[in-house]
Amino acid sequence: MTKKTFQEEKWTGKFGHDYQLRNPSTIKEEDELHIKNYGISRTELNKEFLDKLPRAIRILEVGSNIGVQLLFLQKMGFENLYGIEINRETVEISKSITKNINIIQGSAFDIPFKDNYFDLTFTCGVLIHIAPANIKEAMKEIHRCSKKYIWGLEHYYPAGYIETIYRGNKNMLWKTDFAKLYLDTFPDLKLAKERRLKYLDNKNIDAMFLLKKWKKT
Repeated sequence: MTKKTFQEEKWTGKFGHDYQLRNPSTIKEEDELHIKNYGISRTELNKEFLDKLPRAIRILEVGSNIGVQLLFLQKMGFENLYGIEINRETVEISKSITKNINIIQGSAFDIPFKDNYFDLTFTCGVLIHIAPANIKEAMKEIHRCSKKYIWGLEHYYPAGYIETIYRGNKNMLWKTDFAKLYLDTFPDLKLAKERRLKYLDNKNIDAMFLLKKWKKT
């Protein structure tokens, strides 16, 4: 994909920078937000899903923002951490709060790494902002550069795709069952673990899922 999508144009500009400003910038703040939303911390969820994995595996976050999720993994002992983030200003900010984490500017539609370079690739609240017409292109890139695992935390909706107005904007947020979409798209994936996370103060649900490649493509 050479021409930026409408969503990419938004995220590379002021809209993306404003997102960074209003979101948690530390592990403590992110844990507190998870406890407020779900009644469980991000630290606990990460341990539940990843604690048995070797700490030397190579991990990529697609849409890493300033790197807070990668800081969680670094605190768990994971050593080889990478991120791509579409907003250049956000990438620069990430360099001031992370150490020994490789975050560069990049797009989910063109991940600048070779096939199977990572043991695990993941997103957190990123797939929801990619239009349904383009989602499989991004998923193909995430799948391409992951040798073994795909991990995600995204909004969940069980009955197809549904659009939600996002901070007064149309064409910026969609919900679906992203784990199922991965499984339906890539026959070499199987579901290793999934947990549905209901919000404590409303009816919305998020899903954390871990998918595993079970054979070479």
